Amino acid sequence: MSADPTQVLAFETDCHIFDGCGFPAPGLHSFLFEPLWGNGDSNLYFNKTMLLALLGSIIIVGFFWAAFRNPKVVPGKLQMVAESGYDFIRRGVVYETIGKREGEKYVPFVVALFFFVWMMNLWSIIPLAQFPVTSIISYPLVLALLVYFTWVSLTFKRHGFVGFWKNVTGFDKSLGPVAYLAAFIELFSNLLVRPFTHAVRLFANMFAGHTLLLLFTIASWYLLNGIGIAYAGVSFVMVIVMTAFELFIQAVQAYVFVLLTCTYIQGALAEHH
Repeated sequence: MSADPTQVLAFETDCHIFDGCGFPAPGLHSFLFEPLWGNGDSNLYFNKTMLLALLGSIIIVGFFWAAFRNPKVVPGKLQMVAESGYDFIRRGVVYETIGKREGEKYVPFVVALFFFVWMMNLWSIIPLAQFPVTSIISYPLVLALLVYFTWVSLTFKRHGFVGFWKNVTGFDKSLGPVAYLAAFIELFSNLLVRPFTHAVRLFANMFAGHTLLLLFTIASWYLLNGIGIAYAGVSFVMVIVMTAFELFIQAVQAYVFVLLTCTYIQGALAEHH
């Protein structure tokens, strides 16, 4: 179902306090957008979030292509920034979690994940876009499933069929009868809960952050009437504070997402669960 055009803006622009209209609080309608192409009632359409995801991917690929198309021993500014970002993930996340010998082959995958998630988060505070793509559950879910299937395939490849189930369940005969209950809990947690929590952790933080930003932004406009102007100033200050806080959270959530990814890969490669 397509969103109402007025709801795409998340609030009525002619509504202020003391005008007889209620506060237009943000809600689920704030996360719905009219299709830019196609029919929203069908499966074939293209909307704002898809456009932002596409543009974000192009920006990331374009940035690294421009930085490394002609690499130099003494790097320029762009190459230095790209190398710093790449090296931070390689050394600070992959090497620290998986190890240098085993982790080197997974560096490109983890770096791509980090910058993609970060870019999708950053759209929240970029003018005209002003919407975090990862606040739509389907995007974090696809990324989490990509990590999940990578983890499953690596575990099978490293340990074989029997070893896979031992790794996933952590079955230990020394625990006695409790071993079976513990194995069932581990199996449920790893095979079913893990991809869900991996996706929801990112989604929930971006959803909540965007809702708070909308709340204070709408309030700043809504209070611009009579004595409410004084309160509008306070609300606008909160918009600035929340934007700065979102910048921090956006980077942290991208970091946590790839840190968990490396933890899962490390678990797949380890001899013991």
